[in-house]
Amino acid sequence: MDNEIFRQTYSEINERLCPFEKGILTNNCACSRARRFCIAEREGVHCTSDAAQARCVEFLKQLRANARFALKTTVARSALPHAKAMRVQVGGLRGLHQVVWPDAEPPQRVADIDGLVEAAVNRFGGLAALPYQLMLKQIAAYRGRRPFRERRTK
Repeated sequence: MDNEIFRQTYSEINERLCPFEKGILTNNCACSRARRFCIAEREGVHCTSDAAQARCVEFLKQLRANARFALKTTVARSALPHAKAMRVQVGGLRGLHQVVWPDAEPPQRVADIDGLVEAAVNRFGGLAALPYQLMLKQIAAYRGRRPFRERRTK
């Protein structure tokens, strides 16, 4: 399938894009509001709630703004490469889990993004009040899947 046709079809079908789509599609995260769909042989993630999607978009925006130093990037508006986007999404959610439940270990797989973000908003009073500096440790610590060459040597 031509990439331009795919992008056009994708935007027509997916009116409410999940901002944590990369994390969900790699099975590092799950969400009670997410629904997967397929176009040809490709997969996407759709959010079932306008309010939940808006909250996640704002959280990810705040996370990216606060994570620029940990990502070693100065440009706030440009699209991140896949590996850095994964660090922000998965590492950020693990960090959020750690600040909401400080006595628990950060999970390898976040079970419910919407529930986690909602618990954080309830605990801290809003997304702006979250302790983003504490979450940066998990963003910096997150390492995605190693390249095949590195996996093969061990």
